[in-house]
Amino acid sequence: MPLDCTRYGHNYRRVDLLNRIATDRHDMPEALRKVADAILGGPADAARMTIVDLAERSGTSTATITRFCRALGFTGYAELRVAIATETGRVAQQTWETDIGQEILPDDSLDRVLGVVSANDIRLIQQTRDQLDLAVVDKVAQAVARAGRVLLFGVSSSAAVASEMEYRLQRIGVPTWSRSDAHTALTDAALLGQGDVAIGISHSGRTREVIEVLAEAGSHGAITVAVTSQPRSPLAEVAELVLTTASRATSFRSEGFAAIHSQLLVLDVVYVSVAQRTYERTKQAFDVTVRAVAGHRLPEQRPPEQHLSEQHLPQQGLPEEES
Repeated sequence: MPLDCTRYGHNYRRVDLLNRIATDRHDMPEALRKVADAILGGPADAARMTIVDLAERSGTSTATITRFCRALGFTGYAELRVAIATETGRVAQQTWETDIGQEILPDDSLDRVLGVVSANDIRLIQQTRDQLDLAVVDKVAQAVARAGRVLLFGVSSSAAVASEMEYRLQRIGVPTWSRSDAHTALTDAALLGQGDVAIGISHSGRTREVIEVLAEAGSHGAITVAVTSQPRSPLAEVAELVLTTASRATSFRSEGFAAIHSQLLVLDVVYVSVAQRTYERTKQAFDVTVRAVAGHRLPEQRPPEQHLSEQHLPQQGLPEEES
């Protein structure tokens, strides 16, 4: 079934193709997975292969290669090959990315750990930025700004992301709740209605509880939003609006953990857009909340007093010498 690129973002096919192939391969039939693995095993080589060569390398047929291209939204193999060549050339020019995807060994230095982790996180944020459909962000922000209630739900690491978004929206006066317990989330979802918004967060898009909560909210007329790295997942299928994120596993960090920064980026853009639409209310909310907590902040520490000398004295007029 060809991918509906318009639903998940205007840059879906073109931006970070290799990462998208690595992500989508989990949901592909076995024959298409073989093609994906052949490409991921040597993208630069794949970009130079004919369709017959790639079929032989993957142990499939030219018909399977064509199906693979269409599954990713390409019209044919020539278009896919150009996209792979473009991406491998772009990555080769970005030398700072050389550590991305490399394994972190138990005896690696902290300097190398920092390099691999930070490069991966920066890259994922850039990938998310490039593939993010701002038209969808605009629709989500508009719905949240007008919502009577907003429900956020995620489990495991996604629950922390939901909780952070809850805090931000509540801070600007949007009635928001985040849940990490499925039963509580389901009861809250059942009480939503027209004009309310439910946001489900799941890297895999296959977390049963998140799917159920979003489906429940949608059945009562709420606008449903999925935040996921898998735009063809069951969660995306039950959502009215889909915001995609990028993710890539590294040593000691699963794809779910790695997706946190991307999820926060997407929701932060939504939050800022909501704040823009509700500027006066947001400004008033910030003023009130800052005053409310002001008494709980310690005064700023002043630097230790220095010994007075002429160079530290204020420049004042000196008395004239007596004649």
